[in-house]
Amino acid sequence: MVEQFTPELQQKFLALSPGLRETLKKVHGSHTRHSKELTLRQVMQEILSEYQGIAAGVATDNAEQAADSARRLADHRIPFGGLIPYFPLDKINDQSLSVLPAMNDAVEGAALRLAEAADQGNMAEAATRLGEIASGCVACHQFFRGRPGASPLLVPSGGE
Repeated sequence: MVEQFTPELQQKFLALSPGLRETLKKVHGSHTRHSKELTLRQVMQEILSEYQGIAAGVATDNAEQAADSARRLADHRIPFGGLIPYFPLDKINDQSLSVLPAMNDAVEGAALRLAEAADQGNMAEAATRLGEIASGCVACHQFFRGRPGASPLLVPSGGE
């Protein structure tokens, strides 16, 4: 993945502590779907669609829909180049990126807990978890998001 980064981004990434790089590797490795062309913005649009599916399932007492959408949200695609290229350069450091595990749990962890609650027919708990997911999304966006879209920190894929 690092070979897809611009030299400037490679330098920032390699300056991260080994422990943080390992944590990022585990986060990426926990996902089964990795895109060769989607941007983070496109992945976020997919996540929003799954979130809306969860909300519809919770609102209509459709536990299966809520659980399935929650699991898909938790195993969202990883965009081309991973997550790092889409963060502002000034946030690519140990201090800023150390919040990722907690934010990941607030979104993906809450989605998996929502799926469990829905599987057990506990739609009240599922509704509570839906709010946790939204709070996690907002916190992450407020901390990391700059201008959404393609990253200038990636070397073009050349159509591969």
